[in-house]
Amino acid sequence: MRGRSSKLVCVLMSGLVLFTLAAEAQSPASKASEPRPALTVTVTRALSQNLSQRLSANGTVAAWQEASIGAEIGGLRLTEVRVNVGDQVKAGQVLAVFATESVSAEINQAKAALNEAKAVASEAQANADRARALQPSGVISAQQFNQSLTAEATAKARVESALATMAVYELRLRQTQVKAPDSGVVSSRSASVGAVVGVGTELFRLIRGNRLEWRAEMVSTELFQIKTGQKVNIQGAGAGSITGTVRMVAPTVDGQNRTGMVYVDLPANAMQTVKPGMFARGEFEFGSSVAALVPQQSVVLRDGFSQVFVLQSDQRVKLYKVNLGRRQGEWLEITSGLPTDAQVVVKGAGFLTVGDLVKVVPETATQASPAAAKP
Repeated sequence: MRGRSSKLVCVLMSGLVLFTLAAEAQSPASKASEPRPALTVTVTRALSQNLSQRLSANGTVAAWQEASIGAEIGGLRLTEVRVNVGDQVKAGQVLAVFATESVSAEINQAKAALNEAKAVASEAQANADRARALQPSGVISAQQFNQSLTAEATAKARVESALATMAVYELRLRQTQVKAPDSGVVSSRSASVGAVVGVGTELFRLIRGNRLEWRAEMVSTELFQIKTGQKVNIQGAGAGSITGTVRMVAPTVDGQNRTGMVYVDLPANAMQTVKPGMFARGEFEFGSSVAALVPQQSVVLRDGFSQVFVLQSDQRVKLYKVNLGRRQGEWLEITSGLPTDAQVVVKGAGFLTVGDLVKVVPETATQASPAAAKP
């Protein structure tokens, strides 16, 4: 009995060993047949949020109008320059002064000629009065009478001519003072003491009324969206921003680049933030609308198109071509192409191909929401 028991135990042990070896031989094959995920990813659904509708444009800050202040009199020496670049001036303020010696001498000469003409006119008038008194009695001939009247008229004309000459020289004397035609700030100065300039030579350039404007270049399709009086947020080279108002949209479009100009008036204190000639970027506000937002990391660029990977029910991914809209921080608006309630792959999207099996894990770090992000 004991021998039989031993044999039975040996048989059972041998069968167990063979069964274990067969199971181990079949295990790698069964594991190899199971599909393995290509990548571990995170997914999210598109967020719906109200976003402001904006239209961005680039442009240049310029003076609303610049007044060119030149010399109205020539051949005179500048004796005094009273303003410099950046000075605030008022309308009628004296900016520079020319030497007046030669003009004063001409005025004195004109005064002498005027006095002489008045003396001759006085004598001619006296002679004409006597001729009028004697003419009825026939003492003087008609020829003498006419000569007296002609001399009187000629003398009066010479007085008027002398007065006109006097007025010209007095005007030249006033022109020796260069005055500001309007209030504003001096933007350039070419006048220097001691210089002898000709008529029309520019001495100063003035930004009228301290008014600046932003000239935005926009494509023709965008021009029709802009309305007069619309508010614009303009960001200059500095840290601050200013709000302008659309004054005018150009009536024509450049035939070569198909762009038009939008003129935006800037506030009175704009020079504290921007300067004429600076580049600036602006945004036109058009209210707000609901947008579907996805993280920027989930959008991949392939074959020149923006695309996203969407998780399917079988844990495989499918590629969808989408159209992008506005940006809100690290979030992008999807305007079309994304299925409703789709689970979009975020982390790992750039390494996937169509049909890949993925393993979804929860997000470990909380992403910044579009509401907290600055546009």
